[in-house]
Amino acid sequence: MKIAIVGGGIMGLSAAWALRRDGHEVSLFEQGPLPNPLGSSVDEHRLIRHPYGAERGYTRMVNAAYAAWDLLWTDLGARHYSQTGTLVLDRGDRWTSATAEALAAEHIPFHRLSVSEFVSAFPLLTAEDISGALLLKTGGTLFADDIVAALASHLRARGVSVTEHCAVSDVDPERGRLKLASGSTVDADRVIVAAGPWAPRLLSGLHTRVTPSRQVLVYLDPPAEHAASWQSHPMILDIDPNAGFYLVPPRPRAAGPLSGLKLGDHSFTLTGDPDRDRQATGAEAEQMIRQVGARLRDIGRYRLREAKTCFYDVTSNEHFVVEPVGARGWVLSGFSGHGFKFGTVIALELARTLRGERTSAALAAWAAGVLQDRP
Repeated sequence: MKIAIVGGGIMGLSAAWALRRDGHEVSLFEQGPLPNPLGSSVDEHRLIRHPYGAERGYTRMVNAAYAAWDLLWTDLGARHYSQTGTLVLDRGDRWTSATAEALAAEHIPFHRLSVSEFVSAFPLLTAEDISGALLLKTGGTLFADDIVAALASHLRARGVSVTEHCAVSDVDPERGRLKLASGSTVDADRVIVAAGPWAPRLLSGLHTRVTPSRQVLVYLDPPAEHAASWQSHPMILDIDPNAGFYLVPPRPRAAGPLSGLKLGDHSFTLTGDPDRDRQATGAEAEQMIRQVGARLRDIGRYRLREAKTCFYDVTSNEHFVVEPVGARGWVLSGFSGHGFKFGTVIALELARTLRGERTSAALAAWAAGVLQDRP
């Protein structure tokens, strides 16, 4: 089949990879450069981790995602990943208890830490307002910028037509047609929209289900005496229903310098225009640092390296939208800030569906986190 893909983030690139592996003629259109610094997939890193609260379907999906990433590493000839382990701080809330139940049900090993064990094991952190923690060996950092760049290069070498700086102004999923901003059209047997927070502009009806959300993240330089400890520290999930955050520790990269120590907000703003509002302000950076200040010891000695913004495409329940639309279209959307880790496995399952090995309804339910025995 001739397949046209809109969007050069992890979903669009992964779809192109999986579909080209199946022998399809694939073309991909990205409105900016690759990697696109405005894209939701572009930053130093994204996380892969098993803890998902009561969302056991996504917890189970992580194992399949690891297998899909291994397949990609083989194709790329490089492994853009570093295992960190995962530290889940327990505030005595339902999210953490549900996480423990799901991990146990899926036979994913973890260790419960008491407060005293936590304090002893993680002296860079405070134990304020927690009743302990869950510690997993699994989980790590996917080096997002490096993956996007490597995938784009790999696709070109495999014969995929990758066109940068080429915006799509309209999608006709019934006829399988794209209208480019230049005025020309592209016809295909299937069109796939994987345009992140821009997708609701291209597909009618999606805007009622998917909302762009402007998120602020900061990079910090720790005090010199803490630097080595952070490089062996697990990622941190501090999921407070009101103001949770995640912390990504620095790690060496195959394709560049040591990644930074990153803090991100777990709550959604559900505001902003992805074509604007791209600069993080000093006040926003200070607010993020204050938010985690009670958790990091010596926070006043950490130096702000950079503050950035990222746009998520968010659904009301944080479930993914992977569905057919029209006679010849598919949409990959609504990844709500946690889709990057699943990009490769979603692409492989989409390719499997187009081969007729599963139904589109089954794929949509699986991608939305419905627990299934076999994806």
